Amino acid sequence: MPRTLLARNAHVLVTMDADRREIRDGGLMIEDNRIMAVGPSDTLPAWADEVIDLAGHVVIPGLINTHHHMFQCLTRAVPRAQDAELFDWLNALFPIWVGLTPEMIEVSTKTAMAELILSGCTTAMDHLYLYPNGVRLDDEIEAAAEIGMRFHAGRGSMSVGVGKGGLAPDSIVEDEGAVLRDTRRLIEAYHDKSRFSMLRIVVAPCAPFTVSPDLMCEAAALARSYGVSLHTHLAENDKDVAYSREKFGLTPAQYAEKLDWVGHDVWHAHCVKLDDHGIELFGRTGTGVAHCPCSNMRLASGIAPVGRMRAAGVPVGSTVRRRTIPAACSLRRARRCCSPASASAPMPWARARCSKSRRWAAPRCSAATT
Repeated sequence: MPRTLLARNAHVLVTMDADRREIRDGGLMIEDNRIMAVGPSDTLPAWADEVIDLAGHVVIPGLINTHHHMFQCLTRAVPRAQDAELFDWLNALFPIWVGLTPEMIEVSTKTAMAELILSGCTTAMDHLYLYPNGVRLDDEIEAAAEIGMRFHAGRGSMSVGVGKGGLAPDSIVEDEGAVLRDTRRLIEAYHDKSRFSMLRIVVAPCAPFTVSPDLMCEAAALARSYGVSLHTHLAENDKDVAYSREKFGLTPAQYAEKLDWVGHDVWHAHCVKLDDHGIELFGRTGTGVAHCPCSNMRLASGIAPVGRMRAAGVPVGSTVRRRTIPAACSLRRARRCCSPASASAPMPWARARCSKSRRWAAPRCSAATT
């Protein structure tokens, strides 16, 4: 039998619907992981299995994190990686990441998701692109199910190591055939395409400087044969652009277009150095961008042309990608915004999604997050 939750008496409930309604003394009715009704509290049912009084709180829709590397929360404070741009930062940390284990993936996933939920985020995508020592994407998926967060799990990969002109150590690159077989296994085992899905798989080769054009093409074909989304890094900084020009004779956007990595089923992370052609291409094809401002500042990558992207019709989403901000900062900020009652509410209620709208919603977090 469905379990119900009634949250009522909010100071204001922000709907973010087409009419941008802000409902005074608002509330919402939830059944399992679906928001069934939103409106003034006196228009909602009077009872539920659980009732939460949100007097004095502001309720906002759940935030959506469009790009993350959750395992990296374990290495935020490594001294030699504190003053480096992207490629030097990666080279400082790859030797540590070679030692990752399944337990570390589980712990880092739970840590990152706890931070996200306490900060008002109810849906997250993670891009796991290295698999040493028996690590599998399943480790993240199982941790996400335990936490109770809606999750888009990215099966990342690296197949071009230092020996072939790439950036990653040869010891952690994978055979491309094995990557594709495992990606197929994950889609068939876990991907749920239904509207209220709690779990979807994303096909996500790491970046042009760590995978081959062949793998990019094969990955795109595999994803589209199953109707799943595609994700990678693109045009993150000047060195990224220089690598693309040197190795492929193309700008990052031209490279993405050549490999058919554009369209409504694709979104790229960072795009700090996306040029005018790239912006026009992404706008015309509906190709998305995950904007990562904290990471871009941390690595001095530059400022992404978000204004021009949006003006051109590029779908732009936001991400946490806080490569070095300690977990305590996120927790302190969340606790300042949430009351003890809301901060200690059961995490599974963070799953609810509105059944009358395609927008995500956070039924129990009252955090006034940015």
